[in-house]
Amino acid sequence: MVNRAFTKVAIVTPFPEAWRGVAPQADIIEDSEVLDLKAAHYDLVLHAMCLHWANDPVGQIIQCRRALKNDGLFMCVSFGGQTLHELRSALAQAEADVSGGLSPRVAPMGEIRDLGALLQRGGLSLPVADALPLKVTYETPWHLMRDLRSMGEANALAGRLRRATSRSVMLAAVETYVHSFMEDGRIPATFELIFLTGWAPDDSQPQPLRPGSATTRLAAALGTQETPLKD
Repeated sequence: MVNRAFTKVAIVTPFPEAWRGVAPQADIIEDSEVLDLKAAHYDLVLHAMCLHWANDPVGQIIQCRRALKNDGLFMCVSFGGQTLHELRSALAQAEADVSGGLSPRVAPMGEIRDLGALLQRGGLSLPVADALPLKVTYETPWHLMRDLRSMGEANALAGRLRRATSRSVMLAAVETYVHSFMEDGRIPATFELIFLTGWAPDDSQPQPLRPGSATTRLAAALGTQETPLKD
């Protein structure tokens, strides 16, 4: 959809092998706190499926912005706030019922409006944020939990329990999950993908007009009759 060819590409990712097969010419960058990116060197930087794990997401975007040439493109895809809301709800309900309290289990993830605002804070122009919810179904909640562990998306929160969750809590969570969310004999799990795009500032980009400088009335542009409001 972007009508432009990119010659210097960097991909920030925790899954380097998956990207080397499809983008062999790109620089594959480990998703560490300090990104190994060359300043003003790339015309495209992809931040792929790791912003939700970053301790400083704004800092990650700023580093990518600094690595871009003028008018270079930043693209990011990450999990959003609606991800695993079914599992989050079932675990919270089960733990409250069994132990009378709650502990951190699913990492908090940003909502689309908040994540979109990070682009401007990171110094990018023409920011756009979009969301794509994907619903995956499993045979049981146990199959979902096993898949999350294989994905490297298990609980890594600093405030998590440092002991194994009790059997009674897990059984209650599975029962709640099945009772509340089962569809057609399958267990649904929502993964909300948030896509962020922004450009390194450049004089060639469209610029907003000065407030009050419009020469055409909104009513004329919309082809409608303007009706004055009474005081």
